[in-house]
Amino acid sequence: MLKKLLVVDDEPVLLKGLKYTLEQENYSIDTAVDGEEAYKKAISGDYDLIVLDLMLPKMNGLEVCEKIREQSMVPIIILTAKGEDSSKVLGLEYGADDYLTKPFNVLELKARIRAIFRRVNVDHQKQHSNIIEVSGFTINTLGRKIDINGESIALTAKEFDLLLLLVTNKEKIYSREELLEIIWGYEYFGDVRTVDVHIRRLREKIEENSSEPRYIMTKWGVGYYFKD
Repeated sequence: MLKKLLVVDDEPVLLKGLKYTLEQENYSIDTAVDGEEAYKKAISGDYDLIVLDLMLPKMNGLEVCEKIREQSMVPIIILTAKGEDSSKVLGLEYGADDYLTKPFNVLELKARIRAIFRRVNVDHQKQHSNIIEVSGFTINTLGRKIDINGESIALTAKEFDLLLLLVTNKEKIYSREELLEIIWGYEYFGDVRTVDVHIRRLREKIEENSSEPRYIMTKWGVGYYFKD
């Protein structure tokens, strides 16, 4: 079955080009030209991934991303204009899995889409069991679900992959560069803030007090690890 993508941009030429190019990769492509249309389609369609420009009419991309995240964990790649560093970070804070800065090479977009699908479809059956239980966490690796003390926690694809990696390698310290390569599947050219944002968001969801974490620990100057 073809992967179904929603591509959102208000530039007709770019949108048409992306649709054509991604269809050559055997993706089924739907499009939207403004924020309201994007949100309506996102919550009514069964998409495998969304490519979302931030500068949109009617409703900006950050609002769309935030509203989608209230109802869906579909992977989201945001598109930002050059120099909009704050928008990149906000996009990640609002639940985006990845971002690209315009203008971008479409080959890079394809690579990032493939990287996300590789992570989503990774064969977690390499584990001894589909269910991992540790420190009050119950992680279903096939269903990609997590419960903490019986309460279901909604994680994005990247948050889930990040937590799973740390949990299954307890006490192993990963540098931010290593996490970028393992979880995102490619080098981020030194932009390690992406890891920091995802760690902070993950802590807010699983820790009782995110400012004094119990599970996801920081080894200052080295990286992050999971403490059982």
